[in-house]
Amino acid sequence: MNKLIKTITQDDGTIAVSGRDLHDFLEVGKDFSSWFKDMAEYGFEVGKDFSPISVKTPNGGRPRIEYVITLDMAKEVAMIQRTDRGKQARQYFIAVESRYKQLTALPQTPEEKLALTMKVANRSAEKVKKLDGRVTDLEKNAPIAPGEYSYISRQVRNVVESYVNVHHLQLTQKQRGLLYKDVSRGMNEYVGIKTRTQLRKRDFDKADEYIGNWHPSTATLMLLREGEQLPSTI
Repeated sequence: MNKLIKTITQDDGTIAVSGRDLHDFLEVGKDFSSWFKDMAEYGFEVGKDFSPISVKTPNGGRPRIEYVITLDMAKEVAMIQRTDRGKQARQYFIAVESRYKQLTALPQTPEEKLALTMKVANRSAEKVKKLDGRVTDLEKNAPIAPGEYSYISRQVRNVVESYVNVHHLQLTQKQRGLLYKDVSRGMNEYVGIKTRTQLRKRDFDKADEYIGNWHPSTATLMLLREGEQLPSTI
């Protein structure tokens, strides 16, 4: 098997990986220390999933901290990246694990070899499925990015201004405020939040859809007419 990423055989015979080697292969674009700290926060435990080691620097300076991570952690970290490099690394680690299991179990017959391979593959597939769900939940519950929040705000402004222009309305600032409140209140109710700052990734498409189909409520239109004589067509 070609060594895509160098593996380490530990004293107990298990296979491990250098965290820095994995970081370099994944090309994450973030310094190693910060990246590894982020990865560790996914629920991995020191001493169980990874171990820090002190490594001397070539120039004799202050030793740096490296991390040796288990094969299981390496697979999950690769999957978390959700990139082609991450997928490639995960598949490689699955193959490494499969090969390791076969060598340690030493099956004698073709049937035993097949049974072992299927067992490892099924276990790996189940872990990937669970991790997929875990990553998906994290993504859906993440707050929308500043750019997405600005986009929603622009859409609210655009739909209100479009309504005013299409109906040739002459509105005071207070009356325009009624329209802004109407679209924002309706969007929040449709999405299931109290304020726009509570929007999450999972809400973005629904919020955008509501704004695109918005029309002032009857109550808002009646309040507009009470405030000033307006065309009866609104």
